[in-house]
Amino acid sequence: MTDTQNPIRAVLGSGLGAAAAHNRRAVIDAIRVNGPLSRASLARATRLAKQTLSNIVEELEAGGLLVPGQPVPEGRGKPATPYDLAPMGALSIGLQIDRSVARTVVMNLKGAVVLRCDAPLSSRDPVAGLGALEALLERTTEALAATTPGARERIVGLGIAMPGPFGPGGATPRDDYTMAHWRDVDLTAHLGAVTGLDVALQNDAAAAAIAEKLTGRAHGLRDAVCLYLGYGLGAGLILQGELYGGRHGDAGEIGMIPLSPSDDGLLEHEVALAGFCERFGVPLDDGRMCDEIEKVLAAGGPDLDRWIATAAGRLGWVARMLGLVLAPQAIILCGTAPRSLLERLAAEANAPLLVGHADPWVVAMGAAAEPIARNFDPKYAALLKS
Repeated sequence: MTDTQNPIRAVLGSGLGAAAAHNRRAVIDAIRVNGPLSRASLARATRLAKQTLSNIVEELEAGGLLVPGQPVPEGRGKPATPYDLAPMGALSIGLQIDRSVARTVVMNLKGAVVLRCDAPLSSRDPVAGLGALEALLERTTEALAATTPGARERIVGLGIAMPGPFGPGGATPRDDYTMAHWRDVDLTAHLGAVTGLDVALQNDAAAAAIAEKLTGRAHGLRDAVCLYLGYGLGAGLILQGELYGGRHGDAGEIGMIPLSPSDDGLLEHEVALAGFCERFGVPLDDGRMCDEIEKVLAAGGPDLDRWIATAAGRLGWVARMLGLVLAPQAIILCGTAPRSLLERLAAEANAPLLVGHADPWVVAMGAAAEPIARNFDPKYAALLKS
């Protein structure tokens, strides 16, 4: 099948002198989005000169990031060799910090999770919590080394995700589910020094959006909004292929939107899991929270119907508003809630909502996806730093 019949989605390469890194990322991104591609297909899709493209492919293959496949027919002439990402060519670690648990995920270059670990955590005691995080990261790297020799040298970074907001005027110490007691802890500096890795911090909604971009419903999309339903409510904004964080990394904190100009209540009080669990007697710290929510959904009843109607109405309102402001290709509802709850909310929201990841590990997955994106996704801003 020709490229015209089945067009390849790809970021264009550049002929600028400072664009070598961008061009390498464009090639990796094209293969990630479309699957294995030949040199000719890559050259056409990225509009790079054939020799430039061949040099990049050879460099990435030599660096262990690309692997050749079996030659296949491609138009006239001799068969072409497709190139795919080498799964273990790069690895990343994601760390989710939440109210009662910390989770780590190790992800490979293709976005597959190769290892998961977790440990209990206190949202009120960051001093003890830092020790628990260090122990969890050490256990994670030791388990990785035991199963994959030489993997430590292929780890490209550590991504951290936790509830926000981070900026001034954010959460107060009473807001346990936002991890407000941790606001004065310099996690990136501390854990960077402990692990020797490049570290980046983002909120949980942003992490969920990156997970959707790498392995979910936003895969291959340039513009998408991911509504994240967890203890709180947030939105991850993918604009022109990149996550938009705003001034303090708090872009998308839609849960803090007032219900009305004269109402002190916040949007997440009527939509997020904290309110759901309080209303229906589900312990927030219970490791079986999703199972307990499923029981509430199975039991049904008018009180549940009223909650669903209110929450879905609010979600639909904010989804339509974001759709008008940003005009994304898709608006995706994801979160740590059970899929059955997300599907019911999406069905009653009166808005074009797609259901994405519904997994307690989605934030940790997104945290692990961040270093992969940071090191290998095309970033046009880098072209300006010549």
